Amino acid sequence: MDPSQIYSALRKKIIHLELAPESVLNLSDLAKEFKVSRTPIKEVLISLQAEEWIKRHGSHFIVTPLSLERIREITEIRLVMEVQANIWAMERITPEETKALTAIQEKIGTFNESSSNQSIVDFDFTIHHFIFQVAKNLHLAKILERILSHYLRFWLSIPRQIDHRVFFRESLELIEAICGRDETLIREHTTRHIQNSVAQIMGTR
Repeated sequence: MDPSQIYSALRKKIIHLELAPESVLNLSDLAKEFKVSRTPIKEVLISLQAEEWIKRHGSHFIVTPLSLERIREITEIRLVMEVQANIWAMERITPEETKALTAIQEKIGTFNESSSNQSIVDFDFTIHHFIFQVAKNLHLAKILERILSHYLRFWLSIPRQIDHRVFFRESLELIEAICGRDETLIREHTTRHIQNSVAQIMGTR
């Protein structure tokens, strides 16, 4: 297994809470798990540290704790950057991409009360990923996807069942605004969606 595959596997485990916040990552154990030497594992851990998925704690690496202060900080960045990405998506969307957004709307309708939190959150990421790609700025998309991935850990840490109807309501409104090329509504729906998202994570909504 090459380092990029190890990186993806560990990042996924962190996001999905298979590696709990503040858990210690042991180089030797990881080397055994992935059947490689300690050197590529250490390289992967340094990459994960650079993206703040893990941090050094003494001589060890640990999974980054879930911090409400951290979510406040990345929300400030998201409020600026995601609004612009969604506006660019409105301006640059092609007819084929509009059809794909319609298909996403239809897929949202297949979720129900038995849908798991992980399936709901994963599809929310899929929606945002698609819109960021439609914006056609790869650097911005990469930054926003990393920010959104950090949100996923917080969503999956919520012990209660996510109400899919409430969760996807603002995404549906945003899709309608993009397809309708309404910049005012895009700004309004994006801002409200991000604010409501962080409020639910923090338990204030």
